[in-house]
Amino acid sequence: MLKNVIRSIAVLAVAAVLLSSCGIRRKKYDNPIAKDTQQPDKVLFDKAVNDIEHSRFEIARLLLQNLINTYDTSEYLAKAKLAIADAWFREGGAHGLAQAEAEYKDFILFYPAMEEAAEAQEKVCDIHYKQMEKADRDPMHGLRAESECKELILQFPNSKFAPAAQQKLRDIQEVLAEAEFRVGTLYLKKGSYPAASNRYQALTDQFPLYSRADEALWQMAEAYHRMGDKFENQQAGAYTKIVKDYPLSSHAEDAKAQLVAMKRTVPEADPVQISRMKYEQENHTKRRLVSKSLGVFGGRPDMTQAAKAGSPPMQGLRPTIPVSVPASAQPTLGTNDVTISQPGGANSAVDAGPEVRSPAAGAAPADTAAPGAAGATTTPATATTPAPGTVPGTENPITTPQNHTGTPKQQLKAQQESIRKQQRDMKKAQDQQKKVQAKKDQELKAAAAVAKKDNKKKQDEQKQQDDQKKQ
Repeated sequence: MLKNVIRSIAVLAVAAVLLSSCGIRRKKYDNPIAKDTQQPDKVLFDKAVNDIEHSRFEIARLLLQNLINTYDTSEYLAKAKLAIADAWFREGGAHGLAQAEAEYKDFILFYPAMEEAAEAQEKVCDIHYKQMEKADRDPMHGLRAESECKELILQFPNSKFAPAAQQKLRDIQEVLAEAEFRVGTLYLKKGSYPAASNRYQALTDQFPLYSRADEALWQMAEAYHRMGDKFENQQAGAYTKIVKDYPLSSHAEDAKAQLVAMKRTVPEADPVQISRMKYEQENHTKRRLVSKSLGVFGGRPDMTQAAKAGSPPMQGLRPTIPVSVPASAQPTLGTNDVTISQPGGANSAVDAGPEVRSPAAGAAPADTAAPGAAGATTTPATATTPAPGTVPGTENPITTPQNHTGTPKQQLKAQQESIRKQQRDMKKAQDQQKKVQAKKDQELKAAAAVAKKDNKKKQDEQKQQDDQKKQ
């Protein structure tokens, strides 16, 4: 009997899946047009909406694209573009959700003032929110979901979707904080106390609404305690934060006792935090037994422990530097920036210095000594010294680089003028060579013509002589 019941239930489930896949099951569309008219563009839109509701997504997208291409002045263009994105969103799958995100982004870009723009941003956040994985897996979708939900809250703060986005943001940050907590715990167990304290410090500073933030502070204090007396202030700071910001924590009394033992001031509990923690305890969501037992096999994270109140921090998790790193070794903003300075100007050391290759640079040439010195050789006054940049025995001077003074623009201009001059001289020499060669070719051609004429004349004379002999 039991087997027959199980078999019947399985058959009904398979039938329901098949019917839904065939488009018989109808899911109402969220953004229909209530206007009753028989305009062609409105007829196309209504038919596409009907196809979306019956899961005929490809047909619906073709109709909507036809509407956009045919009726470019239609009042339903924005609705049609949003409906295309909704069709991809309902189709689901990795490809469908990626296409839906691109279409929603385009809609927000083209129609940012419409009410549906906030809904489009909410759908983008929901795309990544639904694909989030557990804390010990790839956090890509969690980080993207956090970014998109923050964008919704900042860009559309008065939207009806903003409160739900805040709760989603608390859920997302619960998962991200849990990942950091697990990493910190691993470091603590391995004995890497600076790394563990650094993880816990960043976690408690940037995710104060995390459900296990008090536990993270307690373990952070333990890590600082293991690092030695040098970090006693950080240890006391962790205990102080537990007492002040998490007064209903199970570690609150132990933290007070530790502060008394360390002869530190025990702070008063923050009444706002007391109210927040009481609200969390009263509205705590218990995880269902089925979800708890089957959650091991699933990929969805457990977000039942996420906070239900409080403003989620809008600044994401950023890496921090462990306190064990000396201050002199820590990079500070502005000191590690790379700057490029262009040489030149009145204060340039290169321009203000003497010419390196000039004889007046302060050092005498190797073959010349100061007058009156032993072994000095004198050069006759009539001797001529080749001008700088020329090679003796050549008519055309060959320019060599010089340390010109002036601004870089002037130096560049001088170099360009020198290059152009060399090119003009080279072209002139080539033209002259071409003229000489053309003249030689002409002379050779004329000489060949004269030789040919003389040869023909000799042949004619020889022929006449041969004819006379025959006669």
